[in-house]
Amino acid sequence: MIRHLRIEVRPFGKGERTPFEESLVAHAFGSGTLERSVVRVRRAEERIRGLAQAAERATKGASGSEELGDQIRAFYGRLSSFVREVDRDIETLRAIGRFLDERPRLDPAAPTLVIAGFPNVGKSSLVARLSSAHPKVADYPFTTLSIAVGHADLGFDRLQVLDTPGVLGRSGKANPAEAEARTAVGAAATVVLFVIDPSGKCGYPVEDQEQLLAKWRDEFPQLPIVEVETKCDLVRRPTKRLQVSATTGEGLDRLLTQIRALVRPKGELPPMEESTVEDPAETVELPRGRAKGRPVGRRGSSATALSLS
Repeated sequence: MIRHLRIEVRPFGKGERTPFEESLVAHAFGSGTLERSVVRVRRAEERIRGLAQAAERATKGASGSEELGDQIRAFYGRLSSFVREVDRDIETLRAIGRFLDERPRLDPAAPTLVIAGFPNVGKSSLVARLSSAHPKVADYPFTTLSIAVGHADLGFDRLQVLDTPGVLGRSGKANPAEAEARTAVGAAATVVLFVIDPSGKCGYPVEDQEQLLAKWRDEFPQLPIVEVETKCDLVRRPTKRLQVSATTGEGLDRLLTQIRALVRPKGELPPMEESTVEDPAETVELPRGRAKGRPVGRRGSSATALSLS
């Protein structure tokens, strides 16, 4: 029983989850739910271990088979009560495990581009053109019901590209898919690509889409947000935003250039700059008694060297 309880909590040990996964679980199951269930199951494990040790000592002193049988039945009765107390916690841990298994696991050290916006604005089509992902694409809203990930080559590193469910930006409680999208923006994004559909085919006015964009800019002021207008093969209007088309590929090269400028490859060395440092070789004084004519360092002298910032 102890071994089985350990198996239930093992996937949720320290360091097993990324910050993004912790945020997803907190939004889906409630803040602190996972931690409470883990603590309760581990406490049940400790209680069962103590119960087994006490029962082992008691059975050694049993006067006969009848007393021994009573002690064994009492042990299993208490054991079953301890397990019943954490039944709900075990089910919670299993549900969280299934939930995480259905979501992509991100590398927290790799840069992440989150593609977000209203439903049916062309996010999944852009993900398919910009990365290795193959999301489902359809002409009806809410096609994407959970996040999906693909990868793009940055030269020195790989860029994680997240496709997110559509968000309506309603003032009320968001549905689970919308909550996942906002969590991806707030907890996983290095850069956000906010997609606006000016064609009207998505079913939502541009004003509502821009209102959500403004809201996110206020909520995440430090997060780079790239604005694009998609479906430029269908409609084109005067705007300072980059206009792209996943169907024809127009504007995608310029879009990738902007993204690369915001996401510097992790393998790229920082610029070298000059700084003045002391030369250790010139700060060493020779001991007294050395032969004359040997060079002696001058304390306090300096030299110019190159260093990596």
